[in-house]
Amino acid sequence: MEEQTISQTIQNVPAQHDDFDWSVDKRNVASYKKEERQKMNQVYDNTFKQIGDSELLIGTIVGKTKTDAIVNIGAKSDGLISLNEFRDLPDMKIGDEIEVMVLEKEDRHGHLHLSRKAARAARSWQQIVDFYKTGEVVTGTITSKTKGGLIVDVHGLETFLPGSQIDVKPVTDYDQYVGKTMDFKVVKINEQIRNAVVSHKALIESDIEAQRAEIIGQLEKGQVLEGTVKNVTDFGAFIDLGGVDGLLYITDISWGRVQHPSEVLSNSQKLNVVVLDFDDDKKRISLGLKQLTPHPWESLPAEIVEGATVKGRVVNIEDYGAFLEITPGVEGLVHVSEITWSSQPINAKEFFKVGEEYEAKIVTLDKDERKMSLSIKQLTDDPWEHIETMYPIDSRHSGVVKNITPYGVFVELGNGIGGMIHISDLSWIKRYNHPSEFTKVGQEIEVVILSIDKENRKLSLGHKQIEDDPWNTFESVFPIGSQHEGTVTRKDDKGAHVQLQYGLDAFMPARHMRKQDGSTINVDENIPVVIIEFDRNDKRIMVSHSRIWEQAAADEKETVKKAAKADNESTAKAVKTIQQKVEKPTLGDLGALSALKDKLKKAEDEAGKSAE
Repeated sequence: MEEQTISQTIQNVPAQHDDFDWSVDKRNVASYKKEERQKMNQVYDNTFKQIGDSELLIGTIVGKTKTDAIVNIGAKSDGLISLNEFRDLPDMKIGDEIEVMVLEKEDRHGHLHLSRKAARAARSWQQIVDFYKTGEVVTGTITSKTKGGLIVDVHGLETFLPGSQIDVKPVTDYDQYVGKTMDFKVVKINEQIRNAVVSHKALIESDIEAQRAEIIGQLEKGQVLEGTVKNVTDFGAFIDLGGVDGLLYITDISWGRVQHPSEVLSNSQKLNVVVLDFDDDKKRISLGLKQLTPHPWESLPAEIVEGATVKGRVVNIEDYGAFLEITPGVEGLVHVSEITWSSQPINAKEFFKVGEEYEAKIVTLDKDERKMSLSIKQLTDDPWEHIETMYPIDSRHSGVVKNITPYGVFVELGNGIGGMIHISDLSWIKRYNHPSEFTKVGQEIEVVILSIDKENRKLSLGHKQIEDDPWNTFESVFPIGSQHEGTVTRKDDKGAHVQLQYGLDAFMPARHMRKQDGSTINVDENIPVVIIEFDRNDKRIMVSHSRIWEQAAADEKETVKKAAKADNESTAKAVKTIQQKVEKPTLGDLGALSALKDKLKKAEDEAGKSAE
């Protein structure tokens, strides 16, 4: 409180000359009244510009020092700018007007601090923003290469040009663009960090779009245009029509079959095309080349008529047949039923090869529908008309195996004639689970004609009939009850298959597979068997291994039983003889008789045990 009181006392003490009137000059005459002076001060202050930091102004160079340029911007004092900021203006002189930015209205030395470089950067950024908003084209110089693109100087401001925005085509060598001055479009800005992205590709696309709009605006269906092959693909080719691309689809290249567009077209090739169609937005244009020439069906050669023999190249193969190109754009179908006179199924993809040529007969021809049916088999006479003469029943022939099914083998005898060997007619002796165990496709085989079905064009063939039926002889070789050696070839739950001599296959039921020691037989084991069934009609033999040792045991039992019976009969006869000789038995006789009875009983007991 004491300090505060002392401070107030000091402030209230009047200093020397505090009452001096500064508005009175040395002549002791007042120049202005207070109100007038305030007005004059205001007028004086208005003669100077009101400036703020970061403001852009136009200034005039009024002087130079060794390090700075003195610039008058109409403020109370002149500003200074380092001469380093005028290196791009070597001819700078007093009196030149420049744009500057106020960095500080008064630095620590009391100077007005200006910058031409900052003014240029601020002005350049403002121009970049304006260009981005208006879409105006700017000119810049590529100064250097950076990661992912190039650095472009646009009005003194560094901008980024991504590699993908240099051209419409991919660019890998960025160095070739360094130092070039090009036009760009500002496509992205970031005002916070004052970063801008420019694109040269956008200008190219814009020019292309302008040309495209001009060209497609004049398009009409049926219009013939000159174009250049731009790119050949698997499905067609893109044609440059002078700023706009159209698609020439593969089916519109030629009236004939074209496997790949590169067979007819090549890049940079010039050709005339016709406009077939374009969408509502006129962004997709369909072109045609074959439409510039008449359709071949409208001008068929005179020799192409029904009944004529023609030569064609296979251009397409389907399951139902093959298409032969007689002339470019004119095709005929050879149906699978018209390939051969044989009634056996034929696979068109195995018979025909794309690109090969065949002769065929024109069966039907419809110019309005543009359809033609061809026949290869009709180039020769129908062999089924004389089938009985060519292939009589019981005649022998050689054929080629064409197909194998689970139930038989299809054999081609020639001239479109074929038949089937049923699986049961392959062998007299062996039973096959599948015909492929006996023969293979492509092998030659001897056959006998068993029957002819002319109406349905079918032959029944046999292979085993080439030899006589050996089962008449086998019946005497393998009678029931006879024993033979056999090899087990396979077995399952039902039984086993045993191979006997002459390659005969016999079946052994599971209950007949048991050995004397209780085990069962194994595959590839050689064992003795006995014939228990022989059926000549069904060509079936049934054997047993168990009966071999079971029969031996039964025979041994019967032998023992017969021996015991004979012994009993001999003992009984001896007893009877003694009884007849002795009229009155004595103690000794009774003892002898008792001994004979015991002997007889013992023999009976032993015979009973042996029988068991």
